Amino acid sequence: EVHLVESGGGSAQTGGSLRLSCTASGFTDDDYAIGWFRQAPGKERELVAHLTRDDRSNYRDSVKGRFSISRDNAKNTVYLQMDSLKPEDTSVYYCYVLLGNGVTYWGQGTQVTVSS
Repeated sequence: EVHLVESGGGSAQTGGSLRLSCTASGFTDDDYAIGWFRQAPGKERELVAHLTRDDRSNYRDSVKGRFSISRDNAKNTVYLQMDSLKPEDTSVYYCYVLLGNGVTYWGQGTQVTVSS
């Protein structure tokens, strides 16, 4: 069974930083894409950052230059470094893994709150 466990959420002030981690287990696929979505109350879930199988990264415009996604394949872990945080970054952040068979698995979500 595939599991994704997120950590690193919490509170920060405007301009601060947080680093999210997501460790995946329960699969042997070495060729997978991974990334982060977020969802604020009353809003739709939106893609934040995506890392392709060949490590090409994509970001939503509002986080470009502030967020950075990376992975440690040996640990099956993806990181989201979030700098220069803004109140509008407040959301629940979900990591996901897209395996080679086309199936997507999700983490349970971690809350990020940015105060002004």
